[in-house]
Amino acid sequence: MAWSTVEALAPVFFVIALGWGCGRWRLIDNVDVSSLNTLVMQIAIPVALFAILASSSRTDLLGHAPMAAVVLLAMTVVYAGVFVMGRRHHGRSSDAAIQALTVAFPNAAAVGLPLADTVMGPTGALTVAVTLAVGSVTLSPVTILLVQRDSGSAADGGASPRLSARAVAVALAKPIVIAPLLGLVYSLSGVPLPHVVDATLSEIGMVSAGLALFLTGLVLSAQRIEITAGAVVSTIVSVLVRPAIAYALALAFALPPAATADAVLIMAVPAGFFGVLLGLSLGAKSALAGTTLLLSTVLAAVTLPLVITWLPR
Repeated sequence: MAWSTVEALAPVFFVIALGWGCGRWRLIDNVDVSSLNTLVMQIAIPVALFAILASSSRTDLLGHAPMAAVVLLAMTVVYAGVFVMGRRHHGRSSDAAIQALTVAFPNAAAVGLPLADTVMGPTGALTVAVTLAVGSVTLSPVTILLVQRDSGSAADGGASPRLSARAVAVALAKPIVIAPLLGLVYSLSGVPLPHVVDATLSEIGMVSAGLALFLTGLVLSAQRIEITAGAVVSTIVSVLVRPAIAYALALAFALPPAATADAVLIMAVPAGFFGVLLGLSLGAKSALAGTTLLLSTVLAAVTLPLVITWLPR
């Protein structure tokens, strides 16, 4: 188990470090990452999510429903808590929402996908895809809505029903929201995904994890690091409190050991880049979110092997 853990985690942190080094030494522009951001967030990950979900059998997908419920509840609890505390300390809904998404939504795309086959077994990719799907269609639209409303309110002098409707439309129109929804619907229809379609989509889907890892490191290399009390608390919540909440919920719902292990492991993955990249695309760059992403990624190099070793499989 110890060596398999090293084999699973070494590529993850190597590619993150590679992205960080390329940005740090200016081999690649780490300030304007909009093109890479678009490739990862609007194309690669949505395509990968659709392909994994749509190619899964309805039985396998429904079998992941209890785990998905636990994961969603755990993320929602963390999101709500971080958002409320952020609003109290910073005042702006946009800053609080970006931080809440960063802390609550684990880096499943970049860290979870590489771990899936090695640690989680044959349905590991589906576990990661389901986690990404439930977060993408719930927390991401809520965050986009809050950021859009905040920026719109600042520009227009207050929120309006028309502004709120526009923000909702923008949130729901994102590929990161639409793709997993379409994948879920297709899988539940029971119609097998044609092999040629699966093979075609897999070409871009296969590079999504590596791209996301590299982009995570690239973004981290440009972040202003401010180690504050808020960043430390957010880091602890990301790698310790979030999986603990998932474990408690799994026990409360009497999940089978394998589903419990999957839920806890995916919730033990460090803070996600969704918040940071979403903030960049919406003009809401956050030093706190970037610091949390960096610190939790570093700390996860210690905590993830412990969780993997501790969890029964």
